[in-house]
Amino acid sequence: MSEEVQVKEEKIPRNFITDIIDEDLQSGKVQEIATRFPPEPNGYLHIGHAKSICLNFGLARDYHGTCNLRFDDTNPVKEDMEYIQSIERDVQWLGFKWSGPVRHSSDYFDLLFNYALELIDQGLAYVDELSPDEIREYRGTLKEPGRESPYRNRSIEENRELFLKMRDGGFEEGKACLRAKIDMASPFICMRDPVIYRVRYATHALTGDKWCIYPMYDFTHCISDAIEGITHSICTLEFQDNRRLYDWVLDHISIKARPHQYEMSRLNLEYSITSKRKLNLLVDKGLVDGWDDPRLTTISGLRRRGYTPESIREFCRRIGVTKQENTVEMSALESCVRDDLNANAKRAMAVLHPLRLVIDNYGEEGVDATSFTVPYHNDKPELGTREVSFSKELYIDEADFREEANKQYKRLKLGFEVRLRHSYIIKATSCEKDENGKVICVHAEAVPNSAGRDVEGHKPKGVIHYVDANNCYRTKVHLYGRLFKVPNPGSCEDFLSTVDPDSCTVIENAALEASLKNAKSLEHFQFEREGYFCVDSKSYVEGQPQFNLTVPLREAKKANV
Repeated sequence: MSEEVQVKEEKIPRNFITDIIDEDLQSGKVQEIATRFPPEPNGYLHIGHAKSICLNFGLARDYHGTCNLRFDDTNPVKEDMEYIQSIERDVQWLGFKWSGPVRHSSDYFDLLFNYALELIDQGLAYVDELSPDEIREYRGTLKEPGRESPYRNRSIEENRELFLKMRDGGFEEGKACLRAKIDMASPFICMRDPVIYRVRYATHALTGDKWCIYPMYDFTHCISDAIEGITHSICTLEFQDNRRLYDWVLDHISIKARPHQYEMSRLNLEYSITSKRKLNLLVDKGLVDGWDDPRLTTISGLRRRGYTPESIREFCRRIGVTKQENTVEMSALESCVRDDLNANAKRAMAVLHPLRLVIDNYGEEGVDATSFTVPYHNDKPELGTREVSFSKELYIDEADFREEANKQYKRLKLGFEVRLRHSYIIKATSCEKDENGKVICVHAEAVPNSAGRDVEGHKPKGVIHYVDANNCYRTKVHLYGRLFKVPNPGSCEDFLSTVDPDSCTVIENAALEASLKNAKSLEHFQFEREGYFCVDSKSYVEGQPQFNLTVPLREAKKANV
């Protein structure tokens, strides 16, 4: 997306962070703001990341500052180039451009190592040989203070020697780590001598096998912010206590820059999972079609389902930025894409469950049209027009015909009239059934000269859509519902048990307007009277597009409880 698109975007609504920035600029505390988006490349981005992306890049845009994209690549066991590439693609697709080159925490590994030595030389870090389980046991609880490690009071010289031994591969994984020496009685567990380096024998995506020790997030993040001159480091509320460690590290090393960390509430969305571990479990167990499954609220999944970057940015704008934890209804996200597609998506006709309709008087005077020129969008003439073909045999949707029905039924029934969209008024005269009594064909007569006009004496009660049975495109259409059966699957002990096996219905042979055969990957359409759909990108073959339901035309009514 171009920067021109960003300029047209509404500014981020006022919030406590914009108030802080205004005060910092006015007081001269900072001259220019600098933010960053620092994902760990251990999975695909999700809707929660979209909130952070829109905030960090949006602040940089609104205040004419900078925003870096920096990968927190300090755990080579879980990281992969596939994730790095997907993250870059998602940020760009959302319409944002990072400042300068892509950064990586691994760019600073040499500097981070030297800062760790500075802490050792001040007696503020030590090599601990307790096992990971013992470290957890010694750390204490929220009600009880921790206990000091028996290795805590080693000399500076011994700690420096042992840390170099760690770097040189002298310890097995889990046999030694470097811990900050702070306060084992602190009421904040994150300050009870946190681990800042651990041994990992794994090839790093960028540094290869240069290192076998890797810094922890809390040590790396604050220093990376300082190196890059970040002024406002924004994270979610679960890192609120960790701000003490963030400041402690910067207070005790020789770096001069002093970024500040601010916390906001994370995005909790109904019927979705944002834990990368749980998302990965869904993928590994084959319960979804990869990280980009259209039922997931990963950015890749939302894109494949038909969500637009504009709709996601608008969603993030509407929910705002606060410190108050809350859960957003899925309908709020769906409303944003529905509004966007209603305004911008081309219209087309698609019959998902085809029923044959025969116009018995087709070819007679006044009922002989072979096509109709119709707009792609009534309110957007710039989108152009299309030719909709018409013949004696059509397809209508099975749900649009009843032999008998009450007055509330506004579609086709025997002896009554409806209008075919963009076309003639017709009256159903008879129907054919198979051996099981199912209607397989409807016969009707068209009112002459009624195409696109009123005819005296004829007042159809409804409008239904159709496609030409002799000139249509038959393809698969995927109808997606919510992946989970409960609003908060993440709170369930076995969240996998909440997966709805019926959340995807595949219509194998839907009948669509012939023009839709030429639809391009991720192109959006409103299938009239059905919903908003897009061309599936994963299965796309030119001339053979399949379609995914993005959202229905209207929000589903909530059932009475």
